[in-house]
Amino acid sequence: MAHLTGAQNVHLDFGTGTVLDSVTIGLEDGDRIGIVGANGAGKSSLMAILAGRLKPHSGHVTITRGTRTGTLDQSDHVDESLTVIQAIVGDADTHEWASDPRVRDIMSGLVPDLPADAVVGTLSGGQQRRVALAHVLVGDHDVVFLDEPTNHLDVDGVAWLADHLNRRWARGKGALAVVTHDRWFLDAVTERTWEVHDGTLDQYEGGYAAYVLQRVERDRIAAATEAKRQNLMRKELAWLRRGAPARTSKPKFRIDAANALIADVPPVRDKVQLQRMAAARLGKDVVELIRCSVSYPLPDGGTREVLREVDWNIGPGERTGILGTNGAGKSTLLKLITGALEPTSGRVKTGQTVRVATLSQQLAELDDVADERVSGLVKRFQSIELSDGSEMTPTQLLERLGFTSAQLKTQVGRLSGGQRRRLQLLLVLLTEPNVLVLDEPTNDLDTDVLAAMEDLLDSWPGTLIVVSHDRYLLERVTDQQYAVLDGGLRHLPGGIDEYVEITRSLRTAEGGVGTFGTAASTGTAALGGAERRAVEKELAAVERRIQKLGNESAKVHDKMAVHDQSDFAGLADLNQQLKAHADETAELEERWLELSEQLGD
Repeated sequence: MAHLTGAQNVHLDFGTGTVLDSVTIGLEDGDRIGIVGANGAGKSSLMAILAGRLKPHSGHVTITRGTRTGTLDQSDHVDESLTVIQAIVGDADTHEWASDPRVRDIMSGLVPDLPADAVVGTLSGGQQRRVALAHVLVGDHDVVFLDEPTNHLDVDGVAWLADHLNRRWARGKGALAVVTHDRWFLDAVTERTWEVHDGTLDQYEGGYAAYVLQRVERDRIAAATEAKRQNLMRKELAWLRRGAPARTSKPKFRIDAANALIADVPPVRDKVQLQRMAAARLGKDVVELIRCSVSYPLPDGGTREVLREVDWNIGPGERTGILGTNGAGKSTLLKLITGALEPTSGRVKTGQTVRVATLSQQLAELDDVADERVSGLVKRFQSIELSDGSEMTPTQLLERLGFTSAQLKTQVGRLSGGQRRRLQLLLVLLTEPNVLVLDEPTNDLDTDVLAAMEDLLDSWPGTLIVVSHDRYLLERVTDQQYAVLDGGLRHLPGGIDEYVEITRSLRTAEGGVGTFGTAASTGTAALGGAERRAVEKELAAVERRIQKLGNESAKVHDKMAVHDQSDFAGLADLNQQLKAHADETAELEERWLELSEQLGD
């Protein structure tokens, strides 16, 4: 196979410790590489070096002459002055890109909800990220480097991307290197795995499942002292073999070796014990939605229905995953369950002993304790009981989630995003809820930490509801899945595969990319299905922002009420904050009216 790009004895050190130390590696035609490792281990730096975007402090990088390279890294930004179509295909005429099936497929898969002439600067961060990914994929590249490409993609979008990359090159041609924490995606598209750790790089055959097996074998053969980590990965391997046979059926996966390693590993969850303990804590009644509908008022006096006559009886110990596109109504459904929202019609019946806790996407919840040390913060709480009857102290739980002794002494505000996310989960669990709602819990977590979090949730005795675009997580920690579709709640006996098929069928029926390229200023003309969902999604985002600004303004008014009235500079600063809130609110209200008019409801 032809050599495309490589690094020889490269060394990288940013002054805070060695990132890469004498690493030699290369990419050849036909390579499909997944790069894994802890956050900060050097995964993105290695990929940037191979792509020619980062110069190592020593060593050599070789890129074969004529090799065409496409790269998406986490710092890439799209020129905000361009339109969507310009950002993706440049100045190509419409007939050029519209006649190319591959380009049409990419646009249909990644940006079906964006008008071609929408200005990039008006898009959300997630939409801009999808535009940047589409720009890379439309290029005719020999090597494609992707850093966290599944961020801001829903389950269906991740499935589309995997299918596209698998069809992109002929067998033995082209090369792909991807950094991602999405373990389902790794198994779907990669054939070799590079693990970056401690300045070095280890290579494994196969995707994530095969990597887990080989790492367990390596630890066993080497008589590794990391017993906790080894046992955790053996448990992960047991689930991969027993719970997801399709993922591990590739010939390269050594079935006999895997079965031998997991012979004495029990199922990841004791469902009977979990339900028994959950029932003891909750009773028979948890939360029941009875013909619940939720509608929001529109300026013209009409309403926009988000959920329609939803019936759902949530039982003790159930573990349920919720799927749906952005804006479909997942958050509204969660608010009904937690009691944060009353239905427009119907009713929510909640058991008397129910204590609901939510792990939200907002790390800002830890801002009030930013100056406290982690160890001091968790000492406020008592030990919690797990499903096997054992108890764990807060410090033991922190260690189980990967916190080191040094990190326990660190101030909360100095923790990384992933560490704050783990601490946030722990604090929620320490309040001892019996119903736990997780809203996109995998943000900022690497694969090892995700495995540790899943292991902890396996022994948490309560009802679990998870909303996530991480397909692996949903399959791993939940036993059943539902989808929010067209205002209703639909059970998915076929799991996530069934959901992907449903959404693909809907997209095909609605014309897919057929609506792409229409003018953004459509007035009150009828919207296509994808366009309508995009408008509804933006409208919901605008409503949330207006509400948040109102809450922030109320807090500023409270501060002004107790502020030293002789501190004119301080009062002027608070007044300036109020003015900024008012100005932004006025703009958002104008946009809200425009979007409502487009919906024509």
